[in-house]
Amino acid sequence: MPPASMAVGLVIAGMLALLRWRRLAWVTAAVAVLETLALSWPPVCDALILSLEREARARASAPTCCYDAIVVLGGGITPAAPPFTLEPDLGDGADRMWYAAQLFHRGVAPYIIVSGGGFMAENNGGPATTEAEAMRRFLKDLGVPDRAIVSEEKSLNTIQNIERVRDMVKDGRVALVTSAYHMRRSLAIAQRLGLQASAFPTDFHLPAAARPWWENWAPNPASLSWSVVALREYLALLLDRRRGG
Repeated sequence: MPPASMAVGLVIAGMLALLRWRRLAWVTAAVAVLETLALSWPPVCDALILSLEREARARASAPTCCYDAIVVLGGGITPAAPPFTLEPDLGDGADRMWYAAQLFHRGVAPYIIVSGGGFMAENNGGPATTEAEAMRRFLKDLGVPDRAIVSEEKSLNTIQNIERVRDMVKDGRVALVTSAYHMRRSLAIAQRLGLQASAFPTDFHLPAAARPWWENWAPNPASLSWSVVALREYLALLLDRRRGG
């Protein structure tokens, strides 16, 4: 993925130059640089992300009552990693927790399931080393009572998130909260695994009309980051289809 792909392309170009294939080396270097510049360009980024979010917007009209649980998928917070960091870190997807707390306070469901493990998980009562525990603490700060939060701390990816939540709720109906770009894949996995989920997307990408006009034409790191997020999501969708999803 960019920008690593640019570095790899430039290394390959250097090797080709050493082999005296100078024309091919120049082409390889140019492609590597232009690919990164293109993905850093806001119109390209917008097209990639908004295509993923379109289905989330279409599915966001689900009824706002009578669910067995609100489910928040991991990805909005980075758990603590002692001794390097002792506190969780909110990411771009932290809107997931804020939106889940809103839904709970509106009475959408009686409790919230937070789903997400951690590679440095420790159950010692100390720092929040799983996403689920970090989300639980943040939701408590947002006014959700501890008794209304159920943690699933073993999963390390979306498929495991959905599998474990399904095992917890059985045939229950859930309000699924995740980032808009991630909703398409999450719903597809939920359908495949038999989880009755309705879409409650959040963390929408800011459209061009909501930004200063000059920001829509200059390549920038933020657009590159969103483009990489979108490419990863498309790749995951492709792999899911090959698995029979």
